Amino acid sequence: MNLSSSLLNRTTVKPFTWALAAMLGLSGLLTSVRADQMADDAAVARTRKQVKMLDDLYKTAVVLITTHYVNDEDDLAAGSAAVALFDAMKQKGWHEVRLLDATGLPIEDKNSPRDEFEKTAVAKLKSGEKYYEQVVERDGEKYLRAATPVPVVLEKCTMCHDHYNDVKPGEPIGALGYTLKIE
Repeated sequence: MNLSSSLLNRTTVKPFTWALAAMLGLSGLLTSVRADQMADDAAVARTRKQVKMLDDLYKTAVVLITTHYVNDEDDLAAGSAAVALFDAMKQKGWHEVRLLDATGLPIEDKNSPRDEFEKTAVAKLKSGEKYYEQVVERDGEKYLRAATPVPVVLEKCTMCHDHYNDVKPGEPIGALGYTLKIE
């Protein structure tokens, strides 16, 4: 080996090798970060789909109960049946759903929006948005918080809630607030 190839080896090849190794290592790290982000995005998308399925299920149940079983003020209100169902799901560890008032005149105080998410969600839904969500972390776990509007869809609703008579069609009188663990 002559002097010039020895210098070339020490001054060019080794730094190039280290630079290449560093770039490949960083590339692997970035690929890993990207893969983690893609997995997180997929998990959020699955959880969002689950929220939308639950929303359809609960709202369909309320309409069916109201249509077929609520005939006068003494009957169990569909909203009360839904809240009992929400409590059962939470107690069994599945998810949390809250009925949120959007009128400012809640039937029960426990239905008033409690935290910033719920207050913001109600405001967004009242302004015309059809869905509001936020990913939050609680005790080291990620959760999807989401809210959907609850409009008056049946005349029977005003049997127990006469203050809904002045509500414009499609205007939310409430919301369903969901909290589901992202898995």
